[in-house]
Amino acid sequence: MDDKQVNQDASHIEKEIVLSSEKNAAYIPEKDAAHTTKNEHIADTGARRESVALNIVENPLTRQNKVQCVAEAEAWAVKHGMEEHAALFGRAALVARDPDRFEMLTEIDDEERTALIYEREHKWNGPFMLWYSISLCAIGAATQGWDQTGSNGANLSFPEEFGITGPGKNEWIVGLINAIIFLTAGLIGAFIVDPLNKYLGRRGEIFLTAICLTVTPIGSACAQSWQGLFAARFVMGIGIGAKNATVPIYSAEMAPARIRGALVMFWQLWVVIGIFLGFCANVIVKDIPKIAWRLQLGSAFIPSLILGIGIFFCPESPRWLMKHGHVAKGFQSMAKLRSHPIIGARDYYYSYIMYETELAVARGAGYFSRLRDCFTVPRIRRANYGASTVMLAQQMCGINIISFYSSTIFTDVGYSKDQALYASLGYGAIQVVFTIPTLFLIDTKGRRTLCLITFPLMCLFLLAAGLSLLNNDINLSQGARIGPVVLFVYLFTICYSLGEGPVAFQYSAEVFPTIQREQGMAWAVCINNTFAGILSLTFPRMKSAMSPTGAFGFYAALNLIAWVMIFCFVRETKQLTLEELDQVFSVPTSSYLKYETTVWLPYFIKRHILRQKIIKPPPIIEKADAHGAVPVA
Repeated sequence: MDDKQVNQDASHIEKEIVLSSEKNAAYIPEKDAAHTTKNEHIADTGARRESVALNIVENPLTRQNKVQCVAEAEAWAVKHGMEEHAALFGRAALVARDPDRFEMLTEIDDEERTALIYEREHKWNGPFMLWYSISLCAIGAATQGWDQTGSNGANLSFPEEFGITGPGKNEWIVGLINAIIFLTAGLIGAFIVDPLNKYLGRRGEIFLTAICLTVTPIGSACAQSWQGLFAARFVMGIGIGAKNATVPIYSAEMAPARIRGALVMFWQLWVVIGIFLGFCANVIVKDIPKIAWRLQLGSAFIPSLILGIGIFFCPESPRWLMKHGHVAKGFQSMAKLRSHPIIGARDYYYSYIMYETELAVARGAGYFSRLRDCFTVPRIRRANYGASTVMLAQQMCGINIISFYSSTIFTDVGYSKDQALYASLGYGAIQVVFTIPTLFLIDTKGRRTLCLITFPLMCLFLLAAGLSLLNNDINLSQGARIGPVVLFVYLFTICYSLGEGPVAFQYSAEVFPTIQREQGMAWAVCINNTFAGILSLTFPRMKSAMSPTGAFGFYAALNLIAWVMIFCFVRETKQLTLEELDQVFSVPTSSYLKYETTVWLPYFIKRHILRQKIIKPPPIIEKADAHGAVPVA
C-alpha cells in the first residue's frame, strides 16, 4: 500500500477533524477563551461530563456509536487482508473506544475481559518478546556510555603515547579527539537516519550501526597515531548518531503507553551501566600501562556485538510497518509484543486511527518537507521546542564534563591516577543505582516534574563542587581537601540520575508524530551530540583559561537557564499514547505559558513554599477518558 492509498484511507478522518474543530470545549474559563483556536482538540459537551481541564485529549473513536465503531473496524481489517481477525478488531475497537469501562461490554468474552483486567492491575505485565526487544536495544546504549568512560581513562595515557601533552594546541587536539564522536554523531549520523530507516527498517538500521560500533572501537585500540585514532572515532560517531536516533524510537513504538517511559528509559539505564562498565574496564587494565588506553577504548565493542546478534530475533516496529503500508504484518508484530490478542488489536487499531488523523493534516511526504514541518507546523514545532530543550539541557547541566574528564579532574586536585580511576568508578556506580528509582517515577511523577525539581539542586551541588576546588590548604589532609569535591560531584550525579538523565532521550523519542518522528528525533540527537562535542572540545581549554572553579561555576549557571527553558517549553507526556500527544502539543504556546505563569506557578509557590492550604487549580490538559463518559449507542 503506497502513501497515496494511505492518504485516501484518511479522508474520512479529515472530515471528522473539521467537525471536531467546530465543537465547543467542555469547559473554558472566560479569561482564557481568547486563546482557544479552531484547531485544538476538545471534547463534545453533549457527550462528556463537564471537565475543569482547559484542553481535553480526545479519543476519536468516541465520535462513533458502538455499531458504527464495530462496523468500521471490521471493514478496515478486511480491507487490509486480515479477514480472520475482523471480529477481533471489532471487539478491540469497542475496548479502545472506552478503555476505562471495558468490563461493561457484553461483546467481549470472559477470556478477553480477564486479560484486560489483568493488564490494568499489573502494569508491568508483558510477553517475553516485549521485554527481550526493549532490553536488547537498551544494551546497545551501553556502547555510548562505555566509550565515554573508556576515553575518560584513556585521557590519562594516550596524550603521552602520541606526544600531545601540555597546554595550547595540544589541549585542543585532545579535546578534538574526545569530541569528534559527538560532532559527527550530531552533524552526520543523526541525519542519515531517515534514509536508513526507510530502506532498512528499524531493525536493519540498528543492525548496521551495531556492526559499525563493533568495528570502530577495535580500530581505535589499534591506532598508531593521534590522526588514526581521530579517524576511527570520526566513523564511530556516525554510527552512534544513527543508533541514538533510532533505538529510542524503536523502543517507544513497541512499548505500551502505561509504562512507555519506564521501558524506553532502559536506554538511559544502560547508558549509565555502560559508563560503569567502562570505568570497571579502566580499573581492571590500569596495571598494564603500555596498552591500558588501547584496552580501555577497544573494550566498547562488547555491547554492540551483542546488539548486532540479538536484533535478528526482534520483531519490526509495528508503527514502522504501518507507516510503510504493511498493515497486516504490523499487527503480527504488535501481537508478539502484547500479552493477549485483544490487547494487541486494541493498541494497533487505535494507533492506526490516530495515524490516519496525522496523515489528514500532513503537509508533505518528502524528507525535506517533513524536516521543514518540524519548524513550521505549530503542533510539531511545539514538540520540537520541548525535545530540543531537554536535549540541550542535558549538555548545559555539565554532567558530561564529569563523564569525559572526571579522572583528569580528580588527578588535578591531588588524587593519584589509580585513586582517580576508583573515584570515577564510584561516579559510575552512583549513576546506575539512582537511575533505577526513576524507572518507577517517570510514569507517575512525570518527565517535566522530575526535571523541574532536580535542576536547581544540580546547580547548587555543581557550584559547591567548584568552590571546593579552591581549598588548597596544605595543612589539611588529602581527604579533607578532596573529599568535599568528590561528595558534591556525587550529589550532583544523584540529582542528574533522578531527572534530566533519563528524561532527555525518552522525551524526544515520543513527542513527534509518526510521520515526522525520524526527522524530529534526528534534529534532537543533532542538538544533543553537537553540544556534547562542543563541551568535550572546549573543556580542557576552559579549565586552563577559567580555572576548574570557573568552569564549574559556568555550568552551574547554565543549570538555572536550563530550568527556565524546561519550565517554558517542556510539556508533560506521562501515560498518554504516542498518538494522544498530538493533542497535548496542539495547545498554543501563548496559552500554555499564560497558564504556567499565572495559574500553576502561583499555586506552587503558595502551596509548597508558603505552605498555604489552597485548592489545586484545573489542569491545562486532561484525558477525556478520565471523565468516564462517552457517546452512548
